[in-house]
Amino acid sequence: MHGLGNDFVVMDASRKPFGLDRAQIAALADRRRGVGFDQLLVIEPSRREGADFRYRIYNADGSEAEHCGNGARCFARYVHEAGLSGRDPLVLETGNGLISVAALADGHYRVDMGVPELEPARIPFVAEARAGRYTLEVDGREVDIGAVSVGNPHAVLQVADVEAAPVATLGPAIERHPRFPNRVNVGFCRVVDSTRIDLRVWERGVGETAACGTGACAAVVSLRVLQLVGERVTVRLRGGDLLIEWPGEGRPLAMSGPTARVFDASMDL
Repeated sequence: MHGLGNDFVVMDASRKPFGLDRAQIAALADRRRGVGFDQLLVIEPSRREGADFRYRIYNADGSEAEHCGNGARCFARYVHEAGLSGRDPLVLETGNGLISVAALADGHYRVDMGVPELEPARIPFVAEARAGRYTLEVDGREVDIGAVSVGNPHAVLQVADVEAAPVATLGPAIERHPRFPNRVNVGFCRVVDSTRIDLRVWERGVGETAACGTGACAAVVSLRVLQLVGERVTVRLRGGDLLIEWPGEGRPLAMSGPTARVFDASMDL
């Protein structure tokens, strides 16, 4: 499956345990020797009251992630089409709490992403105090970023031109910066106007992807804190557009976008 080119393998482990180790996940993610994906999404029985399923996410390097917004939409579509549940919206248990996902028209889904976190210690990010912008020293130069968690940590940089942005070099350098103890996803954004932004994202444990749902949310939150965008923003990524809605601090944000189911298969590991 994919959401705007952010591609996934989805596994149903709702009836039997998930048993792949990190090396097997990485082998499955290999685009030349395996299937290839940005993230592996695993459907498991929920361990929390009020949740329909447990939603687990593994990056292409086999590491486990806390959240994936594009994946949540695909996860919900798979659950509905496989007949695992007819509930709508679905409530999913993630590594950082509960989210809900509702079906819209034409394969689009809307994800309630919860309340974004801006306190540095909870992102987690090492800083003396909360601020709208922080300065990082990266490879001998200073870079200004916003820092936010939307279930997973994000650094957001403003650039004049996203196509010319040094995503492939600065992205991995910031991903592993010591001030982000759990590593970080890195967004490079340009404000078009108060309702539109352009964005590219270097994803932690994956590399650059065609789209990143949590990255789109984080960019809008970071820019809205600085009063550079409004509460409804269309985020243009290389794979297509997402609509992000955030009324403001202390309120939950929502992401809406498409899904696609590509093929079903079995593989001997």
